[in-house]
Amino acid sequence: MFWDHVAWIYDVFANGVNRKANRALCAAVEAAIHPGDDVLECACGTGLLSGVIAGKCKSLVATDCSANMLKRAQKKYANRSNIVFEQANILQLGYPTARFDAVVAANVIHLLDKPYTALRELDRVCKPGGRIIIPTYMNQTDKGGTNRVSGMIGKAGADFKRAFTLASYQQFFADAGYTHVSYTLCEGRIPCAVAIIQKQ
Repeated sequence: MFWDHVAWIYDVFANGVNRKANRALCAAVEAAIHPGDDVLECACGTGLLSGVIAGKCKSLVATDCSANMLKRAQKKYANRSNIVFEQANILQLGYPTARFDAVVAANVIHLLDKPYTALRELDRVCKPGGRIIIPTYMNQTDKGGTNRVSGMIGKAGADFKRAFTLASYQQFFADAGYTHVSYTLCEGRIPCAVAIIQKQ
């Protein structure tokens, strides 16, 4: 699996190459988490957001499909008593319906063959009145091309299924029937849009 192979270098990209966008991303997600929240994080990777979320919430279940990504995240946050790390498939989550106050799935929607299936699962495990927080890299330029840095990552083996601009990302959620969505654009070498769905 590509993500198992790049786990060791992922933080270099996040904290170096795309530091500006990721700092803004962390701030936007942190602001959306409440102190009493039980949170599910899907596609946690090496824990870019896990520490930020755990610093605000009551409890965090952080999941990823990549065992190597999870190992690195676990090592980082071994001293955090409110995080549990588990391997999980975002397309078929093994958690009860309406289990979590907030659900976070960062930078994974554009990698999935069935993103709407994942969206339905995220919605299912989120409580009514809760928040579904979905940050995603904007891999497409306004002129229709691929962001230069995204293109390099794609050539390295990342299998991007979709490329978004902010406008097409907003349309993605509109097509899924969501109307109560707010967006924060985090500028950087690869910009990231944070979509926050208020579940009705």
